Amino acid sequence: MSLPAVLSKTPLHALHLELGAKMVPFAGYEMPVNYPGGIIAEHKHCRESAALFDVSHMGQVRLSGDHAAAALETLVPVDVAGLTVGKQRYGFFTNASGGILDDLMITRREHDLLLIVNAACKAADITHLITNIGHRCTVQPLPDRALLALQGPKAVDALRRLNPEVATLTFMTGKSLPLAGADCYVTRSGYTGEDGFEISVPAADAEALARSLLAMSEVRPVGLGARDTLRLEAGLCLYGHDINDKTTPVEAGLTWAIQKVRRAGGARHGGYPGAAVIDAQLATGPSNKRVGLLGLERLPVREGAVLVDALGHKLGHVTSGTLAPSVNQPIAMAYLASNHALPHHEVFAEVRGKRQPMRVAPTPFVPHRYVRG
Repeated sequence: MSLPAVLSKTPLHALHLELGAKMVPFAGYEMPVNYPGGIIAEHKHCRESAALFDVSHMGQVRLSGDHAAAALETLVPVDVAGLTVGKQRYGFFTNASGGILDDLMITRREHDLLLIVNAACKAADITHLITNIGHRCTVQPLPDRALLALQGPKAVDALRRLNPEVATLTFMTGKSLPLAGADCYVTRSGYTGEDGFEISVPAADAEALARSLLAMSEVRPVGLGARDTLRLEAGLCLYGHDINDKTTPVEAGLTWAIQKVRRAGGARHGGYPGAAVIDAQLATGPSNKRVGLLGLERLPVREGAVLVDALGHKLGHVTSGTLAPSVNQPIAMAYLASNHALPHHEVFAEVRGKRQPMRVAPTPFVPHRYVRG
């Protein structure tokens, strides 16, 4: 009988317990799914005020050296070389068939590139980086740094009390700033659809910073449960669910993240794994597409539900679904055959032997409220 793997803990673990969090295993870590107020209250608090998330389980990696940007472009279909200091981009590692190995955030800092990768993929991502580009640049994992996300319309009011300069940042920009005596790197970004910030902080200073923020009237702790419902309402993909190594960025509707310079005909096109597959799909369109779905009845439709037409022919499957607190009806993301992935097209989800009617809907389900300056 094999023993269960020992779960890792973030630097805020003791604080989560003190705050009464319900802890669950997630990506090899013991993480808070919610606090005593519950997921719906936490979700609404983020939409109305300021929510503090512990996302320290995610991987932080520093790439440095004169050729770091060019080297990274051999692994991602993203314009890294064109990033100016303080600018951030969303990207993804691809495999030879154009599938997504992981999605990540890339920020150009003064002397390096800062990558934020998903917790479940970080060991594989670091190996991927070292194996493929470790001879061209320095790949340095940063396990001694924690990551906090402060999200919601009042996030800026709270954070500016610790340093007024945070208010000068706009969406997808970042800078080094001291917060509560800690040497932090702050980006104005996040995964809720709300305005907000992600704060890379030395692990030793993370708890003090979290306590400084939680002392403010706007700020409450929020767990992974609400983080999932928030990102789903915002139409944002979750790796391992809505995107994986079998889905291409074109099928996933992420072509906005492939800049013109990296596409066929662009000055630095191709040169990354699966480029031929992705270029071909960009030219002709994929056979399957990620779509948003709105449930026409009250029953939530969960991940894995099969989607069929009125005659019962299979059309696709649901990758994420919930009863959305802000929308007050069931929402889902799914992959559908492209000829059915049309606005307002109706399909049926098979739930416990019954067919639930759903309608293809644009995402995000709730408008993004990023501060673009």
